[in-house]
Amino acid sequence: MWSNSIGKAFVVTCFGESHGPGVGVTIDGCPAGLPLEPEDIQVALELRIPQDKDVVSARREPDDVEIFSGVFQHHTTGAPITLHLRNKDTRPADYESLKDVVRPGHADYPAKVKYGGFNDYRGGGRLSGRMTAAFLAAGAVATKLLQNKGVQVLAYTLAIGGVGLEDSPDADVAKKMTYSNSMRCPDETVADKMRKVVLAAREDGDSVGGIVECMVLNLPVGVGEPIFDALDAELAKIIFGIPAVKGVEFGAGFHAARLKGSQNNDQYVIIEGRVSTVTNNSGGVLGGMSTGMPLLLRVAFKPPSSIAKEQKTVNVSKMEEATLGVKGRHDPCVVPKAVPVVQGMVAIGIADLMIRGGMIPRVLQS
Repeated sequence: MWSNSIGKAFVVTCFGESHGPGVGVTIDGCPAGLPLEPEDIQVALELRIPQDKDVVSARREPDDVEIFSGVFQHHTTGAPITLHLRNKDTRPADYESLKDVVRPGHADYPAKVKYGGFNDYRGGGRLSGRMTAAFLAAGAVATKLLQNKGVQVLAYTLAIGGVGLEDSPDADVAKKMTYSNSMRCPDETVADKMRKVVLAAREDGDSVGGIVECMVLNLPVGVGEPIFDALDAELAKIIFGIPAVKGVEFGAGFHAARLKGSQNNDQYVIIEGRVSTVTNNSGGVLGGMSTGMPLLLRVAFKPPSSIAKEQKTVNVSKMEEATLGVKGRHDPCVVPKAVPVVQGMVAIGIADLMIRGGMIPRVLQS
């Protein structure tokens, strides 16, 4: 069976396929009384595709959002909200030759076996990066809900192809600079180096991966439901729903394994009458609950699998070995597109946990 929903209080169910009529989401559990206009969602959707045509796929979907339900007189009603995005720039014929020749790095083979060949193979179908547009639409609603409580979610490109920032940027710099360039990196000099890496990979018929970092500011203490619905566990699960994600770490992450306890522990102090910590190696989460420090996480994305270079594969209908160089419209790097998607997915997870924890009421007061 497919698993298409995430969340327990703010439940997001996605639908659609890459080259079908459209994609979308239904959000069940959004509190009533949230001011919401199509423009709130449209603004977020328009951040997904960088305008630099040299670094992204040539596929250009308008992503005009339609709100089918759950909004009346400019406010959410508490009923399910259904958001729909029609696919208009599709080329399903591009995938006919790939029906039986499975693409290296893609999920074609396990999906074909699991679903008995009935799965939609065009552009990956349900397993396509196209689904991130639907995630982003839901994320826009969650983001506005969090803004109502003063919580801010910021994501940006930390590294691409081995080129990256040495340290996390200041939050104000991230807000101002992230979308000033096609790499979505809050440092113009580093962004230029990243772009050259992406263009070089594309010229070589190849691709590169990278890392998106995300910080959450003003998160109340205690968000998260230990043990198995912990803050970091819930966010990791939802982030792994983004195609091409291969790793998630919080705070010092894997580096913490090389530290001593005296180095890794975040020592407590009082600053301006509030409990704080000297460092933030925990990434703002301990015991599966937020600590009041900024939540900090990083997401690793693999290089896109559709590349022009010839690689070994098999024709599963003939059970013969073959070679394949993927033609068509593909990204040399998904990281710039993934920045707003990570931001939206983190917002969805936190909104769900804050509603469950009683920090966001079921009915918002005007």
